[in-house]
Amino acid sequence: MIFEKANQNDINDLVKLRIAYLLEDYGEISSDKLSLISYNLPAYFHSHLNKDLFVFVCRDESILLGCCFLYISEKPSNPTFINGKTGTVMNVYTKPQYRKQGIAGKLIQLLLTQAEELNLDFVELQATDAGYNLYKSMGFNDVISKYHNMKYIIDNRNKL
Repeated sequence: MIFEKANQNDINDLVKLRIAYLLEDYGEISSDKLSLISYNLPAYFHSHLNKDLFVFVCRDESILLGCCFLYISEKPSNPTFINGKTGTVMNVYTKPQYRKQGIAGKLIQLLLTQAEELNLDFVELQATDAGYNLYKSMGFNDVISKYHNMKYIIDNRNKL
């Protein structure tokens, strides 16, 4: 198995891994939404891969077995992020038949090495119950904040 950073030649496989991850994470997704996601992902990867999105993959010859994404955000400096650059871990995914072999841990270690090289202030993630103990063992800590995690959803259904 080879662990490395993905490149432009991997985009079609990254789309497949992203879709597999989303189906597992969200459960059922309508065919309309899946079609739009599949349509949008290649252009996104072409624009962002190895710029503000780093994807680490595990491959066995030409087949991708797993991946994880590091999305970089740059914000105005403050006491929490002096450099203004932070990372978000996304899409940690290993194909079911290759799980429990340490692939996700090795991918996250590559991601954290990249984060250090980029001089990020911190890397954050949202852990599922299945991944929680792995992330804790790698040094991630629970975040306790005086802030509430909130979002406003823009209804784009009429814009399509």
